Amino acid sequence: MIELYLIPILLGIVEGLTEFLPVSSTGHLILATELLGFDAQAWAVFNIAIQPGAILAIVVLYWRTFMDVLKGLMTWEPSAVAFTRNLLIAFFPAVVLGVAFGDQIDKLLENAVVVAWALIIGGVAILVVEKLAKTSDAGGVAGVPFKTAIGIGLVQCIAMIPGVSRSGATILGAMAMGVDRKTAAEFSFFLALPTLTGATALQLFKNRELLTPDDFGAIAIGFVVSFVVALVVVKAFLKIITRFGFVPFAWYRIIAGVAALVWLANR
Repeated sequence: MIELYLIPILLGIVEGLTEFLPVSSTGHLILATELLGFDAQAWAVFNIAIQPGAILAIVVLYWRTFMDVLKGLMTWEPSAVAFTRNLLIAFFPAVVLGVAFGDQIDKLLENAVVVAWALIIGGVAILVVEKLAKTSDAGGVAGVPFKTAIGIGLVQCIAMIPGVSRSGATILGAMAMGVDRKTAAEFSFFLALPTLTGATALQLFKNRELLTPDDFGAIAIGFVVSFVVALVVVKAFLKIITRFGFVPFAWYRIIAGVAALVWLANR
């Protein structure tokens, strides 16, 4: 009985902690199930189903922004239109590739070694981008140029490889194209809404036969835990990157990836 509550709580914490950080939530959930000895396949659908909890945290934290955009769209206000256009453009490549290569992506989700290597390579990429990127204030998501929004959407697709990190790919991709840290992070947060909602809906539909009424209690627990943890993490994340940049996350990825490879090789 304790396990029935403990596993959803632990995985909910992992999801809430990592969804919006450039460290890969999917990768950490895969490694967590391996490390703690859980049945990875049995909990794979659960890991997908609790993502909306983290997504809801962004809606709550930025509700004023979304209300302003909705009001602006009613009067076709330029900044509201640009905001919506940029997110839709960036979302489109993930839709195309997700539908085209969904089965291949699902196979990668079973490979913890792929996750470990992706963590290391992603950490090195962060160090390189932080060193070389020249950014300037974009003036918010609405101020991101049309071509840059397309580029961010294409870069996001790299995150279909477990361990790459959707938020990391979009943030670093945006910075490499000249977008300032804060705008890059918020673009990544907002882009998560259509991307993760779409991916979650698709995966739950494809795996609907695996869900039973008994699963809904565990999913509800994981959903709530990931929501609460993500609320705290997103606020702290913006303060950290403003002061220290992304370098701490780069070194964390490298250390975690190496540790995972060592553990996987010796278990």
